[in-house]
Amino acid sequence: MLTIKYMILTIIMIMTIITLITLMSKKSIIDMQKSSPFECGFNPMSKKRLPFSIHFFLVAIIFLIFDVEIVIIMPMVMSMKFTTMKFWSLTCITFLFILLLGLYYEWSNGLLNWTK
Repeated sequence: MLTIKYMILTIIMIMTIITLITLMSKKSIIDMQKSSPFECGFNPMSKKRLPFSIHFFLVAIIFLIFDVEIVIIMPMVMSMKFTTMKFWSLTCITFLFILLLGLYYEWSNGLLNWTK
């Protein structure tokens, strides 16, 4: 009998705490723009199909390319112990040549020019 009283008392206390928390956490003024998510610096209440600047996309792509480059170069340093110097040098030079070729391609097509 005593455990049932404690259980009922505990449930009442929990319900009271939940009610107080929900009442205290309510905003007094619910603003539609304040409650909407903020994404990428665009106004979420404007038109959905605004033209997107390609320069932001190019910055993201270049970042990803060089980020992957670092992820590939770091294990090369660690693998230097386990391979011959000739094979390791050939692999590193080939990899860096491919990266420089990509950088030259971006530069020759004007992808690195931020203003036109």
